[in-house]
Amino acid sequence: MGFFDKIKSGLTKTREALSNTLDAVFSGFTELDADFYDELEESLILADLGVETVTKVMKELRRQASRRGLSTTQEAKDCLKEILKDMLSVGDTELNLATSPAVILVIGVNGVGKTTTIGKLATQLGKQGKQVTLVAGDTFRAAAADQLEIWAERSGAAIVRQKEGADPASVVFDGIQSAKAKGSDVILIDTAGRLHNKTNLMNELNKISRIVERELPDAAREVLLVLDGTTGQNGLIQAKQFKEIAGVTAVAITKLDGTAKGGIVIAVADTLQIPVKFVGVGEQAEDLMPFVAEDFVEALIS
Repeated sequence: MGFFDKIKSGLTKTREALSNTLDAVFSGFTELDADFYDELEESLILADLGVETVTKVMKELRRQASRRGLSTTQEAKDCLKEILKDMLSVGDTELNLATSPAVILVIGVNGVGKTTTIGKLATQLGKQGKQVTLVAGDTFRAAAADQLEIWAERSGAAIVRQKEGADPASVVFDGIQSAKAKGSDVILIDTAGRLHNKTNLMNELNKISRIVERELPDAAREVLLVLDGTTGQNGLIQAKQFKEIAGVTAVAITKLDGTAKGGIVIAVADTLQIPVKFVGVGEQAEDLMPFVAEDFVEALIS
């Protein structure tokens, strides 16, 4: 099953929620009048694109309709798709793995599927022939390291961990030295999802970043933020905070198969101007899918 079919299947709940309203809008109006635009705006807000993003979409749709002389709802629908695809095209959706090793620092609050995302990535990279080292930098939850160990066994990746409560930066240092010695191609670093406050979290992530910079100054590096798609606008709030704290370069949005709020993908890309590089639509390793904006929009608004 290709990306389009899988993402279409994974977005079933969102598409059903959207089609209940969007279909009525596009089939219930014969002209692009004020009522049409009001109904469309409400439908997009219900899909959790967020008021700020929807306002921008509607302004651009009206502008394009006027400039291009659009007159039918089908023309408006095609134009809407183009606008959403443009909003999602905010950067390279490929992971930057230009050096060996490359470093992927994975961040996000507890419960979003961060450790699982790392495991799935490790599995996929391993199948591509890359040697992967997993670093259990979330030392505040013993279960996180245990879970990572299971994924290491499944994927054939190496893992570096210490005892619960160890200094995360120390684990990262050990992980980098181990990866260098083994000739690893990719270092995937798990981090704590929740420290006592924003300052603590920022200090911890800065400390880890300094270790990476010192030990691998020339390495390609990604800071991958994992968000839970089911949390909708709360996920967007988290994303804004992490962007401020950690210099996020990429986003992975998980659990899209379990939510009617798939529009959050568009809201995150548009608001943060950071590329969504992965979406999660199931439990299997291959269900963490590289993001393709065109297929996503076509699957969302078919």
